[in-house]
Amino acid sequence: MTAPWLVGLDVDGTILLQDESMSPGVPEAVARLRDAGHEVTIATGRSWMATRRWVEQLGLTPEFVVCSNGAVTMRRVGDDWERWHIETFDPSPVLALLRDRLPEARYMVELGSGLRLYTAQLDDWTLDGGRQVGFEELAAEPVSRVVVVSPGHDEEDFHRLVSDAGLNEVSYAIGWTAWLDIAPQGVDKGTALERVRIELGMDRERVLVAGDGRNDIGMFGWARGIGGRAVAMGQAPDEVKDAAGEVTDDVEDGGLATALDTLPATAQVSAGE
Repeated sequence: MTAPWLVGLDVDGTILLQDESMSPGVPEAVARLRDAGHEVTIATGRSWMATRRWVEQLGLTPEFVVCSNGAVTMRRVGDDWERWHIETFDPSPVLALLRDRLPEARYMVELGSGLRLYTAQLDDWTLDGGRQVGFEELAAEPVSRVVVVSPGHDEEDFHRLVSDAGLNEVSYAIGWTAWLDIAPQGVDKGTALERVRIELGMDRERVLVAGDGRNDIGMFGWARGIGGRAVAMGQAPDEVKDAAGEVTDDVEDGGLATALDTLPATAQVSAGE
């Protein structure tokens, strides 16, 4: 029998279109892999609060889900979930640097508990259960991530800002709608998925990951480095495609389903293996 694969999927621009409808063929392709015995999970920049609905809507049954760009890994416990592994850092230095350069920006931090603190409403971010605070309170305790949204700046502005500010003590990714998402140094989707792979005892070379953003580059490098597969969506930036070993069609054209359909149709391990 074929050993199961660990499949880690980005959400936005990979599973989902911009209007949050499913990419063509994805529900069917995911169900086929799940029913075949593969471990299909999500690896996303979204918080758990904004991720759980897609785990449920896709009918996924993984033991672990990776959120917040690898800083948060959730583990299934019966019918519920627990925060299994959390990475945090002191946000004070980076917040001071950013406030000096982007005083009008809107800021949000996610605490290790999952609570979100924000200075102003952020469009496209799930802030249910969060709390609006003054800027100083954002740095009151360690956080899993810092998000900065500055509508008057584009992606190139953020690249210059990161370079000028010397943001080398934390990891960062620049979103395709021009926000800056900052995680603990050395933490990305790949570091979290490797922890999951080891915990599950799955083969190194039986890994497939798919994504479309700069926050997927670390995950791609991890997968390729252990002999697995990394698939970039067709609409991904060139640097993301360059980091992947494979490129599929755009999300609008069902590129993820096309990539998933290349995996074996059976994945049960025979007795004694």
